[in-house]
Amino acid sequence: MRTSSATPSVDTRIVIGTPLRVLAWLSFLAEVIIIGTGGAVRLTGSGLGCSEWPLCTPESLVPLPEQGIHGIIEFGNRTMTGVVGLLALAVLLLTLAAIGGAALVKRAVWFALGGIAAAVIAYAVTAPFGLPAFGFFSGALLIAVVIAMVDSLRRTTRRRDLSALAWVVLAGVMAQAVVGGLAVVTDLNAFVVGFHYVSSLLLVCVTAAYLVRLYAAPGPRERAVPRWFAVLTHATGLALAATILFGVLTTGSGPHSGDANIVRTGFDATILAHVHSWPGYILAALVAVLTIAAWLLTLPVRRWLLVLTGAILVQIAVGIWQARDGLPEILVGIHMVLASLSAAAYTVVVLTLTQPADAD
Repeated sequence: MRTSSATPSVDTRIVIGTPLRVLAWLSFLAEVIIIGTGGAVRLTGSGLGCSEWPLCTPESLVPLPEQGIHGIIEFGNRTMTGVVGLLALAVLLLTLAAIGGAALVKRAVWFALGGIAAAVIAYAVTAPFGLPAFGFFSGALLIAVVIAMVDSLRRTTRRRDLSALAWVVLAGVMAQAVVGGLAVVTDLNAFVVGFHYVSSLLLVCVTAAYLVRLYAAPGPRERAVPRWFAVLTHATGLALAATILFGVLTTGSGPHSGDANIVRTGFDATILAHVHSWPGYILAALVAVLTIAAWLLTLPVRRWLLVLTGAILVQIAVGIWQARDGLPEILVGIHMVLASLSAAAYTVVVLTLTQPADAD
C-alpha cells in the first residue's frame, strides 16, 4: 500500500518559534484577504480608480479627492499588496534564521541590497528614454530575488521545503505587483486581470502548503493511501483547475469588467457559465467518491476531505445562486474567495497523502 520516497538520512530538525507560526498564518490570511479586496476593486468598477502605476495619478502616489470612492478602493488594494509583501518577507527571514542562522539571513540581505542597487540603476538608465522605468526597476528586483533564492537553496541542507516555499511566496508577491500594474496600463485587459486572479489563488495554495509543512514532521515521507486513491486525487486536481479556469473566463466575459467604461467582448458569458458548471459537477462527484472511500478505509486524509467537500458544496450553492440572481457583486466576490479556499483545502489534501516514513 505504501511506496517509500526515503532519501539518505539528514538531520532536518529545526526550532520553529511562535513568531514564525503566527506570521505564517497571517501570511495565508492576507493572501486570502487580498483576493477579496481585489474582487472589490473589480466588482465596484474601481479598476481604474488609480489611473497610473505605481503612482495613483500622474502627480500623486495616493488618490486625490476627485477620484472619490473608486480611488480609495483601488489604493486600498495596492496598500494590501504591501502588507502581503511585508508578511512574506518576515516569514522568509524567520525561516532562514531557523534553518541556517544569522549567516543565511545576512547572505539574503546582501542579495537584497544588490538587487536594490541594480533596480535603481535600471530605473536611472531607462527613465530618460521614456521607457516604463518602474517596470524595469521591479524586474531587476524580481531577478535579484530569484538569484538569491537559488543561492539560498543551494546552501540549505535542512528543511529545504520550508525555505523553497517561503522564497516562492516572496517572489510571487513581487511578480503579482508587476502584473497588477500591467492590468492598469492595459486598461484592465480581461486576460491580464484573469491571470492576476489565478496567480493570487496559487499564492494562497503555496502559503497553505507552507503551513502544512511547518507543522509536519521533517524527514523522508511515504505514501499513506492506496495508489489508486492517490491517482484519483490528482485527477480531481485537474477537474478543480478546469473549473477555476472556466470560472475566470466566465467572469472575464461577464458584466463586471472593473470599470464602467470598459465593456467585455468576445466569449459568450452565458455559454461559458454552463461550460464552467460541467467540470464543477465532475469535481463534486470526484470529491464525494474520495471522501466516502477515505472514511471507509480510515485514511489519514479523510478529515481534510470533509473540509474540501464542504467548501465545494458551498461554492456550488453560491455559483447557482449568483447565476439565477443576475450575478450580484457580493455573491461574485464570495465565489472568488471560496474558489481560493477550495484550492487551498485541496492543496492540504494532496500533502496529506503522505506521512513520515517512520510513522506507524
